[in-house]
Amino acid sequence: MSKFKENVNDLFDNWNTIPNWLSFLRIALIPVFSILFIKEIYIPAFVLMIIAALTDLIDGKIARKYNMVSNLGKILDPIADKLSQVAIVIILIFKFWSFDGPLKYLLFLFIAKELIMVIGGGLLLAKGLRPVAAEMWGKIATTVFYVFMIAIIAIGPNGALVGHWFFKALPTPVIYGMVVISVILAFVSLFGYAPGFIKQIKENKSNK
Repeated sequence: MSKFKENVNDLFDNWNTIPNWLSFLRIALIPVFSILFIKEIYIPAFVLMIIAALTDLIDGKIARKYNMVSNLGKILDPIADKLSQVAIVIILIFKFWSFDGPLKYLLFLFIAKELIMVIGGGLLLAKGLRPVAAEMWGKIATTVFYVFMIAIIAIGPNGALVGHWFFKALPTPVIYGMVVISVILAFVSLFGYAPGFIKQIKENKSNK
């Protein structure tokens, strides 16, 4: 059996865990809250989006605390994370973003960053290696992303909740700051994965 096939088979050892099902749930919620936003059914959409964000923040903690860490979870969690973040960025750009200029295009950097991560993870798997686990900066960047992007969708300049109840639009400088901080943290987390990625590639070459 090739190293790649062996690695794939190992993914499904002890896969049936609560954290993995939370990741499955997060993936399943993506098309649901996306369609709800398109149909302007906002409150249920926000509730499901927040639930998806919470599953991302707690599944790793549950896995570590209750010894439910699995090979599948190490890959499934970041995949669910990336799909969720890309969906949120697309919803924001095409439905709720009313700014012109370069700031809007900064949001596309999130998609570029996730594509780089997917390509890097695929390269490791193709070589029979495992993608690098999330670092502290990755978790910080993810938390900030969810808080800021959901806030912009809700009460940005063209936000879904602006004008309802007591919600008012955030000032433009605040929006700029939130997007810039999120982008910076996203790429700090990306560079944080680089040493582990390079180390695995070098070790794989030296073992051949």
